Amino acid sequence: MVLWVDLEMLYKVRAKIIEENLSMFYEKLIDGTIYNQRPDGKEIVASMKRAKLIRSGVVEWFENCGCSIPLQHERETQYDHYFSDITTERVDELGTINGKSFWSYMEKNNPT
Repeated sequence: MVLWVDLEMLYKVRAKIIEENLSMFYEKLIDGTIYNQRPDGKEIVASMKRAKLIRSGVVEWFENCGCSIPLQHERETQYDHYFSDITTERVDELGTINGKSFWSYMEKNNPT
C-alpha cells in the first residue's frame, strides 16, 4: 500500500537502464499510458523529458514525489520495470545535470 502525503518533495534520482525494456518504456511515455497514470503520471513524463544520460547506461533526473517512501508508487508501477539500482537524494531545488538528453536517447533507440 502506498501512503500519499500532501507535501511533495524534490529528489535527485540516479538509475541504471534496463536496455531490453527501454523501447516499451518509451512507447508508454509517448502513447499516454504513463501520462494518464494517477496520481504521478504527468510528473513521470516531465521527469523523463528533463532526465540526462550521464554515462553509458546511467540516467539522472529530478522528480517531485508525494509518497511517504521516495518514488514508491512510481517504482512499483513503472520504474522498477525499466531501471535498476535506483537511488534517491532529497534536494531543495532543481540543479544542473550534465549529460545528454535521455528522451532523445530513447527516441533514437526506439525501433518503431
